[in-house]
Amino acid sequence: MTELSVFDFLIPLGVTVGVWITGLIVRHYLFRYLHRIAAQTEWAFDDIVIKITRGPFVIWALMLGIYIALQISRLPDPVVNELGKLLLGLAILSVTLVIANILAELILRSATKAQVPTPQLIPNITKAVVIGLGVLVLLGTLGIQITPILTAFGIGGLAVALALQDTLSNLFAGFYTTLAKQVRVGDFIRLDSGIEGQVVDISWRTTTVRDPFNNLIVIPNTKLSQSIITNYALPEPALTLRLPVGVSYDSDPEHVERVLLEIAKGAQGQVSGMEESVEPVVRFTGFGESALEFVLIVRVKAFQDQFTVAHELRKRIFKRFREEGIEIPFPVRTVYLHHGR
Repeated sequence: MTELSVFDFLIPLGVTVGVWITGLIVRHYLFRYLHRIAAQTEWAFDDIVIKITRGPFVIWALMLGIYIALQISRLPDPVVNELGKLLLGLAILSVTLVIANILAELILRSATKAQVPTPQLIPNITKAVVIGLGVLVLLGTLGIQITPILTAFGIGGLAVALALQDTLSNLFAGFYTTLAKQVRVGDFIRLDSGIEGQVVDISWRTTTVRDPFNNLIVIPNTKLSQSIITNYALPEPALTLRLPVGVSYDSDPEHVERVLLEIAKGAQGQVSGMEESVEPVVRFTGFGESALEFVLIVRVKAFQDQFTVAHELRKRIFKRFREEGIEIPFPVRTVYLHHGR
């Protein structure tokens, strides 16, 4: 073996540092130029690629410097070959992670642009698939037989599936829920168990719901998939609000109907959450024990808006009824006592 001097190490080291510094300089000017080009386009893909590759570019420059240094070094060929394989493996892993991050970011950007809430489950699955493919490519590149590994994974996967049955059930339940789009992030839902709230996230194992009291409720995906769900955001967020109103039997039904319509139409455009494009409707629904029963029907923009709209309409109805002399009766009972002889 040839004896190595200090210069045999300094020269490759200097090459590595020189290539790395050159990479920093190239990155500075190259990415500044790419930013100017990307700013002129409306396509989000170029912005994502520039953002995600800016950091790894320095690592790639360092790998290139080490590779060149190995080629000009006087290290033994077996050492150079092994270090070269190590660099190749690191490069494949680095590129795989970059591709996985680009695809995940592209999914999130596309969903944001289309104003479609996307659970974190989809980007995570995308990353997992890309990284898995990258590992297989890495093993094949390094000359490692993939078939025995896949066979071992198949046998071991059965044991793992039995041990992680609940976790896998939640995973596939969440994946199916996401693909079916019957429950989406941002939807307001109610389960048959009485739990209700806005869906915050659908993850690998659980679905997180924020209830009207701002508490987070964590529901296993399997429980969610087995529940009867009322989704107030489908087929559209807007829904009908029915507001019961009772008046005295001495009231004129036509007068009551006219006043209620005036109140509802006057609230449109003033009360936040009321639909202005749909005309309010009043229906005389029946004869109660102590009141004539009406229902005021209006349209609200979303499930959460019904509480504010009902609150404001009740205040306006009560005030207007007092001005119009329309009585809102309270229950009355007449008791007859029969005295026996």
